[in-house]
Amino acid sequence: VSTQSTGERVEIKDVRLPANLQRAMAAEAEAFREAKAKEIAADGEKNAATALKEASEMMMLSPCAIQLRYLQTLTTIASEHNSTIVFPVPVDLVGTFLNTKMPYLMQGRPETSLAGGPLPSHMEDAEE
Repeated sequence: VSTQSTGERVEIKDVRLPANLQRAMAAEAEAFREAKAKEIAADGEKNAATALKEASEMMMLSPCAIQLRYLQTLTTIASEHNSTIVFPVPVDLVGTFLNTKMPYLMQGRPETSLAGGPLPSHMEDAEE
């Protein structure tokens, strides 16, 4: 520490503070750290909310985007918890992804695959 008036330099080696002053200083430092942590958490929440808003706007542009996100979430859950999730898939949904109408499913005639082409020969034999 130097003094401004004389320019002398003084070194402080040992300072003893009363216990109550030490506690007060520690409490002030802890309060400052907690306030800073809350500020950082609030900024993170704000950024997350902004990102969710942007993602929802993007998903509204594509009808399949929400379904794909749902499937991605299921995959993540299953892989993190080492589990299998079974859920029904509507035929209409499969048709949407394969971009085909599937009248053979409605009529009970499985002469074509879901992709619209003929069934592989080993599957034709199984159907008869």
